Amino acid sequence: MKYHVVEKKNLDLFINNLSKKMKVVAPCKKGDKNYVFAEVSSANEISEDYIPTILPPKKYFMPQREKIVTFSMNEEVNASYEKEKIAIFGIRTCDLSGIQCLNIVFNEKPIDWNFLMRKENIFIIGMECNKYCDEYASCALVNSHLPNGGYDLFFTDIGDKYLINVNTQEGEDVVESMNIPQASASDMSALDKVRDEKKKIFKNEINIESYRIPQVLEKTYNSKLWEEIGNKCVSCGNCTNVCPTCYCFDMEDKINLDLKTGERIRIWDSCQFETFAKVAGGENFREERSLRQRHRVYRKFKFSVDKYNRFFCTGCGRCSRTCMADINLKEILIKVAEEVKF
Repeated sequence: MKYHVVEKKNLDLFINNLSKKMKVVAPCKKGDKNYVFAEVSSANEISEDYIPTILPPKKYFMPQREKIVTFSMNEEVNASYEKEKIAIFGIRTCDLSGIQCLNIVFNEKPIDWNFLMRKENIFIIGMECNKYCDEYASCALVNSHLPNGGYDLFFTDIGDKYLINVNTQEGEDVVESMNIPQASASDMSALDKVRDEKKKIFKNEINIESYRIPQVLEKTYNSKLWEEIGNKCVSCGNCTNVCPTCYCFDMEDKINLDLKTGERIRIWDSCQFETFAKVAGGENFREERSLRQRHRVYRKFKFSVDKYNRFFCTGCGRCSRTCMADINLKEILIKVAEEVKF
C-alpha cells in the first residue's frame, strides 16, 4: 500500500488542483447540525468535522430521480445516463461501506449498468473518523469505523497533516500529478497512534456481539415489540430515504405534451410507504406499519446476512437521527436482544 501526506495548510491547493480535473463535491454545512454534499472549489467551503450528511453520497451513484431512457412513438428508444466526472471528497467509512453494499447488489444479474457507469465516473476520497459523530452512530457494531477499501484515496487526520492512502491507479495518478510527497516513518507512526486511540474510543454500542444479531432476530420475528414500534411510526419514509444501502425504486413513464415522445424515470421508493407492497386487486402484503418496520430491520441485519454474509446497516445513524417519531435503531436492537437468552 502506498501512503502520501499533505499538510493541512495545503488542503486548499489540493482541492483547487482537483477541481481543475473534475467537478468536486464535499460535505458543507447547511443550517444547524445539518450537512450536505455539495459542489466546492476551495477547502474553505468544506466542513471537515461533520456528522453524516442529510443524504448519503448514494445520491451521486443512484440519483433520487434518474432518467433511464427516452422513447418515441416510432419505437426509438435511447438509453440515458450522465457522464460527468465527479470527485466526492470526505466520504466517511460508514458511507464507503454503504457504497460497497450497493455495488454488491447492482452487480448481481440483471446488472444495473446505470449504477456501474456512474460509479466508473466517480473518484472516491474517503475521510477517517477519529471520534464518534454523535450518540446515534453504531459503526463499531457493524465494523464500519475503519477503512475497508472501496476508495481511490483515503485521508486520515494525523495532526497537522493528512495521511493519504492510495488505493487505485487513478488515485496514484492524481497524487503524482500534484507532486504530493510520500509519507515518512514518523507519519506512519502517527497513523498507528490514531488507530490505537480509536480502539479505546470505538466500542460495540449495544452490548451484544454483532454475530448474534441475526440469531436474535430469527427468534423475535413474532415479538410484540414490532407492534409497539409500528404504533409510533408515521410511515414518512425518512429512515429509508436517508439510508446509504436502501436501493428500492419505482419506475415512472412520463409522456411529453406532444404525445409522441417521453422518458422513463427511476425514482427512490420506500418499503415504509403503505402503497409499497400493494398489488393488483388491492392486496397488501405489509399493510401494517409494524410489519414494515420489522421488514426494514430484517433487511439490514438478517436477510442481507443470509444472502450476502454482511450487514446492510453501516452504523451511520441517519435513520434514528431523522426519524419523526424518535424511533432509534440501537434501542430496537437492545430490546430484541433482551428478549432472547443465549
